[in-house]
Amino acid sequence: MTIKQLIKLEDKAKEVWVISPALHYDVENKDFSELVSVNLGQKTKYKYIIPASKTITKQLDLYKKKYKLTEDEVNQNFLIIAESDLSPFVMEIGIYNGSDKDPIACAAPALEDNNDVIQFGKTTSKAMAKNFKQIWKKYKRGNP
Repeated sequence: MTIKQLIKLEDKAKEVWVISPALHYDVENKDFSELVSVNLGQKTKYKYIIPASKTITKQLDLYKKKYKLTEDEVNQNFLIIAESDLSPFVMEIGIYNGSDKDPIACAAPALEDNNDVIQFGKTTSKAMAKNFKQIWKKYKRGNP
């Protein structure tokens, strides 16, 4: 499925549930943010599960301003949980050529055997490789 196909699907929905680690699409992606704005105006219901993190706090503030939400609306439509509680929604991620200059990151459903694989762009792949390395160092106290 492409982003354009996903936008068409969301455009027809009456209710959208989103599990998001960063609210990237709803805040930073022009096409999605326009769609969310229109959908909210047409009374499409949005419910979000997001992690309790510094990044999400900033993004949530941007979301509130962008869509003119009250604090009560945020409390009704957002569930902020511990990052570890997002685990059931995590996809299997592979980072190829790990710490090389040009890593390639891909994702697939964690519990299904099918051909659905997402290959991330260079910027996301590099960020994932960097984060992997930081987490590895934090817990293993050495380079992967």
